[in-house]
Amino acid sequence: MGPVAAFAVWAGITLTGVGYALSVRFGRVDSAATLATFSIYLAAAVFFANADVLQFVRSRFEAAAGSLLGACAFLAYLIFVCGTGVFTFARVATVLAFIFVPLALAATAQRSSPGAWQDYVTVAAVWTAVKFSPMHELWPTPGGIRFAYILTVLLCVTVAVTAFLLVRQFDRVGYNIGWGPRWSVYVFGSFLVFATIAIPLATAMHFVEFDPHWRELRILPLMSLAILCFTAWPEEFLFRGLLQNMLQRTTKSETSGWVLASILFGFSHITNMGFPNWRYVILASIAGMFYGWTWRKTNSIFASAIVHALVDALWHFLFRTV
Repeated sequence: MGPVAAFAVWAGITLTGVGYALSVRFGRVDSAATLATFSIYLAAAVFFANADVLQFVRSRFEAAAGSLLGACAFLAYLIFVCGTGVFTFARVATVLAFIFVPLALAATAQRSSPGAWQDYVTVAAVWTAVKFSPMHELWPTPGGIRFAYILTVLLCVTVAVTAFLLVRQFDRVGYNIGWGPRWSVYVFGSFLVFATIAIPLATAMHFVEFDPHWRELRILPLMSLAILCFTAWPEEFLFRGLLQNMLQRTTKSETSGWVLASILFGFSHITNMGFPNWRYVILASIAGMFYGWTWRKTNSIFASAIVHALVDALWHFLFRTV
């Protein structure tokens, strides 16, 4: 994906956010401040998926690149809290710590190979922030918890990009958007094989039942795009591009890293829809094996994110969770 394509992706998703803001009737100032923050975080997520942008920032700013992007992320949050009139020192201090503590950890591990303890702590902190942070307290927007979740995810992606792509300068992450040779085979083959395993298993486990939502067919493309951007892409970055990447280096085995990352991905869902949800853990672990395989074959989180998004979209549209 070149810079022009990256700009088109960023502009398209930003305009979709504008449409959402209008649909929930944000106030004029609230809307401007919230969308400015949204677009800044989205820019970090999208433009650094372009190798030329990443290489330019690394070479132009060198060691200061991480601090500069971290400062931009914090400034974006200040725009939000000041523009929406929800500034509190507690909110600002929480986000300040969440941005700069991981950067400090990354800086202390700068001379270590990928998989240092600081790397694992940072990944765990990012995942915890998405899973358990009081999102609506940090982002009390008119859009409610759904838009607060989106802003939290984008902030977490920005922090991870800053820590791992700029400060630690990880390689083989696959943080890119594009399409390579035989990707159609890997992506759609992985999805179809997983579906043939997971649908009978999930039905037998009484986890789902067939219940297609035909009335939602018209919103399926938009829902699938939202799943890809704000669920599949961030999770694949975290669990495949970073965690599986680090685990296979730590264990010195691609297979061990793949299996361990898939199991941890499964356990990350144990609190979903009631604790402990072992059925979800089992199915998510199996899904993680297919996502991880796709990432290994393509060296791209975009490919594994497409499989991930197809699985989630199929589940939400054709099935009902029991």
